[in-house]
Amino acid sequence: MSLLLGFLFLLSLHPPRCSAATDTVSLSHALAGSDRLVSNNSKFVLGFFKIDSKNYSYANPNSYLGIWYNKLPMLTPLWSANGENPVVDPVSPELTISSDGNMVILDKATKSIIWSTHVNTTTNDTIAVLLNDGNLVLRSSLNSSMVFWQSFDYLTDNLFANAKIGWNKVTGLNRRLVSRKNSINQAAGLYSLEFDINGIGHLVWNSSVIYWSSGDWNGQFFGSAPEMFGATIPNFTFINNDREVYLIYTLKNEQLKVRAAIDVNGRGLAGVWLEGLQDWLINYRMPLLHCDVYATCGPFTVCNDDNDPFCDCMKGFSIRSPKDWELDDRSGGCMRNTPLNCGITMNKTGLTDKFYNVQSIRLPHNAMNIQTAASKDQCSEVCLSNCSCTAYSYGKGGCSVWHEELYDVRQQSEASANGNGETLYIRLAAIEVQSVEKKKKSRTIIGVAIGAGAAALCLVILLLMCWRKKIWFDRRAENAQGSIGIIAFRYIDLQRATRNFSEKLGGGSFGSVFKGYLSDSVTIAVKRLDGARQGEKQFRAEVNSIGIIQHINLVKLIGFCCEGDKKLLVYEYMPNRSLDVHLFKADDEGLDWNHRYEIAIGVARGLAYLHDSCRDCIIHCDIKPENILLDAYFVPKIADFGMAKVLGREFSHALTTMRGTIGYLAPEWISGTVITSKVDVYSFGMVLFEIISGRRNSSQEYLKDGDHSAYFPMQVARQLLNGGISNLVDAKLNGDANLEEVERVCKVACWCIQDSEFDRPTMGEVVQFLEGLLELKMPPLPRLLNVITGGSNSISLLPIDLK
Repeated sequence: MSLLLGFLFLLSLHPPRCSAATDTVSLSHALAGSDRLVSNNSKFVLGFFKIDSKNYSYANPNSYLGIWYNKLPMLTPLWSANGENPVVDPVSPELTISSDGNMVILDKATKSIIWSTHVNTTTNDTIAVLLNDGNLVLRSSLNSSMVFWQSFDYLTDNLFANAKIGWNKVTGLNRRLVSRKNSINQAAGLYSLEFDINGIGHLVWNSSVIYWSSGDWNGQFFGSAPEMFGATIPNFTFINNDREVYLIYTLKNEQLKVRAAIDVNGRGLAGVWLEGLQDWLINYRMPLLHCDVYATCGPFTVCNDDNDPFCDCMKGFSIRSPKDWELDDRSGGCMRNTPLNCGITMNKTGLTDKFYNVQSIRLPHNAMNIQTAASKDQCSEVCLSNCSCTAYSYGKGGCSVWHEELYDVRQQSEASANGNGETLYIRLAAIEVQSVEKKKKSRTIIGVAIGAGAAALCLVILLLMCWRKKIWFDRRAENAQGSIGIIAFRYIDLQRATRNFSEKLGGGSFGSVFKGYLSDSVTIAVKRLDGARQGEKQFRAEVNSIGIIQHINLVKLIGFCCEGDKKLLVYEYMPNRSLDVHLFKADDEGLDWNHRYEIAIGVARGLAYLHDSCRDCIIHCDIKPENILLDAYFVPKIADFGMAKVLGREFSHALTTMRGTIGYLAPEWISGTVITSKVDVYSFGMVLFEIISGRRNSSQEYLKDGDHSAYFPMQVARQLLNGGISNLVDAKLNGDANLEEVERVCKVACWCIQDSEFDRPTMGEVVQFLEGLLELKMPPLPRLLNVITGGSNSISLLPIDLK
């Protein structure tokens, strides 16, 4: 399964070498250069580090004192002391104990202090010790309980096990996580993860705007984080009394290396180091989407989660600092290309400021409502009359205007925008609006010219093709329409039918599919198999399986051609192409929910027929949206039987090499053991997830840098538990879905992808579940997903029983 494949971590960092065996710094033993403190259990390292900037266009001169995990192939800073005061090349730093007992970083050349703990130690016999939990403490050398300062009270962007995040209500100490400025700069960024005095956790921008809250603690987990319940990796403890309020976690296995942090882009994350992958596996993110983070792209930008990169400047604006953007720091956002003409009645070109409209967006926060503006034109005039006004919007809520910088503008899909999207009119200098309009007009003229030329060329080609048609195909067409068997075609006949294979419909690893015509009334799809050895195997597999059966939900094999090394298969033509086109590539709303639900049932019926109703059991072995075709009425037809296995009823399983498509393969197939028809059940479950969400389960758009928190099957497991089914439905449906059916499909999908084939239903049972003839109980979380999420053995409190 693709979920278990390695993904690259957010940064490629160069780990400094470890050379010290001590865990203590004292007045007589300083830390300098490549020296390191190593905790007594060898888990953590303290030293000076520099984040490698080899992936960027300039060198990084800054060094920091920090803590990271020992013996990992990549450096992941967990804490840094001098983020605001880096040591800049060529200064050589030293960590030591000063004469007043404080821990300090010195410039070795000038002996000036770069950073200090700044505490009243009351003694000068202090030492700094790196403890086994990663806590750096400044304490008395004679009395270990006399601690004057500890790094756990001054966390940066990572929360260590055994460290508290929250408030000390007596002293006012606020332990919180703060994002780093960018990918290589350890200075504080704009985002923080913290608790308020009432015990509610928040993600906050610029200490002013809350964009995510944890909800209340119910004794086991926070309302917005049900993943905490029954977690196997950490134990969570939440305390809220008169003296303090905090959250702390401990590890059940102290050898584990975990991360709980807030990233540069303002999202909370949790992950674990996997030795087998030699990489971090990020299994939790909140918020899931970049654009749910407030102002993640900075001012005068538009955030769009469907794009990569997800940030773009508004029209008439350019990136303020490309260098910062390269390092994931977009706080500077974008700046105007041309200053506004505000304060000048008419500029030298005779034009004043104008507005450029951005449609289908989420409007910025902090709007000012203008009650006196009763129309769009009046709203526009109000904005133009104020020099600080940068945009306006006029809709159901009346006139709204914005002053100064615009933050948190989010592009929405056309479908979701029908209910929620607005139009924002951005104020630009007249010359900028003219430039945009000229580009639009130019593109339109070019497009019309190209389209007209292409249409004329197509018309000529079509006339020539029609002139070359042979009456022979009419006779074949009549036979094909009424045939219950399959026809043996000559190669030259199919070459003519496809106009020398000129209209390609698609292709795969075994060959290509072309559109053809047997007559004016019969359209066909011709699959031309490539590769002598593999093509022969696929040819035999398809003819031996689909060639001998018929079902409304299986594509019909009309005929074949076998002349030497030329192997072709002729199928009925599906005018609505394959399911993946409608789920993943449609610009409009695509398939409505009723069509999706009927497609799910139709595919299930087709698979049930293959498994249980044929003379032999046929295992398809490659169920995925690309192999589900749709006819003119969107009736689904299972296609591409080139990998199918035909089993006699006396056999229950087969041994075959792992082929299929990563992302739809059952665990037993990946492990190399024998397979049964339950591999199709697993693949079908994965397809159901995609039917619900309208996107790939493991799309790189959502799974970046080893981040699996947005993996859709995980989301389904979460939402089934906390009742958020409506959040799972494809946004293109604009909320128009039968939630009872959605929940039913979610449960079926989770049962289908159980790790053990014996826990999965048969396809016959799946059909009954989907049709509502049998009721399903809450499914347990599959073990493989469970390992990744760090959850309990089951998210269900019900016994593992399908019915």
